[in-house]
Amino acid sequence: QVQLVESGGGLVQAGGSLRLSCAASGRTLSSLRMSWFRQAPGKEREFVAAISWSGSVTSYADSVKGRFTISRDNAKNTVYLQMKTLKPEDTAVYFCAADPTLRAGGRAEEYEFWGQGTQVTVPS
Repeated sequence: QVQLVESGGGLVQAGGSLRLSCAASGRTLSSLRMSWFRQAPGKEREFVAAISWSGSVTSYADSVKGRFTISRDNAKNTVYLQMKTLKPEDTAVYFCAADPTLRAGGRAEEYEFWGQGTQVTVPS
């Protein structure tokens, strides 16, 4: 079993920044491929970013590339999503997801474990 808990969400003005955290328990973070997804009201859950077990390989959705940075601290069993230059269209519930098989990509169904989500709101 793996438990994931997101934190760091909130309301920020357009152009501002937030850093989301996802703390894992039940398994060391180094044994998990980690990703961030988000879901806005009325929309499907969409891929945001992913990071390999070592942190050496990252992947981003085109909509956040250049603004968001995913990182991980395996010693703290925590993965982060640094979000900069936030836009109203970034408003969503952000979820972290973990794949113990280390084979997951950008599809939500490929991930076995999910956090409860944290709300990010960027008003227009």
